Amino acid sequence: MQYRLVFLLTTFFLLSCGKDHSDPKAQPTQHSAKSQIVPAFDGMRAFQFLTAQTDFGPRTPGSVAHQRCLTYLQTEMAMYAEAVNQQQFSHVGYRGELLNMTNLISSFNLKATSRILLIAHWDSRPMADQEADPLKKKKPILGANDGASGVAVLMEISRHLKEDPPSIGVDMLFVDGEDFGKESDTKNYLLGARYFAKHLPPGFKPLFGILLDMVGDRQLEIEKEPYSLQYAPDIVELVWSTAKQLGVEQFISSNQRYVIDDHLPLNEVGIKTIDLIDFNYPDDSNRFWHTTEDTPDKCSPESLEAVGKVLMYVIYQQPAQ
Repeated sequence: MQYRLVFLLTTFFLLSCGKDHSDPKAQPTQHSAKSQIVPAFDGMRAFQFLTAQTDFGPRTPGSVAHQRCLTYLQTEMAMYAEAVNQQQFSHVGYRGELLNMTNLISSFNLKATSRILLIAHWDSRPMADQEADPLKKKKPILGANDGASGVAVLMEISRHLKEDPPSIGVDMLFVDGEDFGKESDTKNYLLGARYFAKHLPPGFKPLFGILLDMVGDRQLEIEKEPYSLQYAPDIVELVWSTAKQLGVEQFISSNQRYVIDDHLPLNEVGIKTIDLIDFNYPDDSNRFWHTTEDTPDKCSPESLEAVGKVLMYVIYQQPAQ
């Protein structure tokens, strides 16, 4: 594969380009005899990354907390990644206001031509529209699980990618504006992923992508997401078989509902991407999703570690091609 990551890093993700689709022949490889030693994922460290985000408050586009969190993520990722770049874009809000948004892209092992993409959204929702109390519906949510959990797992993985580089390259995409839209207004969701998909860097052809969204639930049960099975069944099999091999029981073999999420724009431009998400938060009878109850106490280091452990094995046992 030709993956052009040898370019001016300061302008890496600011270049406009056409839609460069993934090579359909590029397939992830199952665990090999020459697999690398996999570092241990620290769930407590990941949980600290989660609370560091929520300590800023709701990270809604246009807020002070949003800007402060961006600065924090930029600073932290610069400690681990070989290159950290911002992809800035704007969006007109519901009141006609112009909102500045930012995708943050961190790259590891720049020399590697075989690469994978890991994704999470770092914004939080401007309205708690699933609240039963009408007075709370217009309040922003803290987004401990819905946003911060996926970012936290990737941040902990980043630390290991610096200390013990894998044989493949890894790009991490923290997208903005995923949760901006009002209920059923799908055109105002997935804003950062859609922008990224329309402005791919030249030659951007990862083997596959894995999206993390709502992976911190104390009662974590990640079922297979149907769009993921439709677009990337081999990647679903890779992840779930890895979880089974490791005895990670939070990955369930049954299928869940279709989820409109950041993996869809990427799949539409040929980057086969799966979604790891526990939509029943914490279960199908009691939902903290899109409510003011989405707080760190509803999440756990153990759940973050379960997801992080599986991803670490997928990364480190994926041989370069």
